[in-house]
Amino acid sequence: MKKLVVCAIVSGLLCGPVLAQQSRSDDPLIIKERDKQQQAEALDKQYKRTLDQTRRESEAPTRNDPWANMRGSNDGKR
Repeated sequence: MKKLVVCAIVSGLLCGPVLAQQSRSDDPLIIKERDKQQQAEALDKQYKRTLDQTRRESEAPTRNDPWANMRGSNDGKR
């Protein structure tokens, strides 16, 4: 019984640092995935901003007839 308790304590002491290292968030794969996610979010924001700008520009089309001053009063009517 005494050996079992000693083995449990020793294994607990040896496993402590191992478990502490596994829970670190500084893993290169996690950092790389986090960066990819941030880049994707930034790209989505930029895409939505560009869409909003184009929609605003296309909502209010201004029609301009450059030849309006050159035509006579009856040229457009048939």
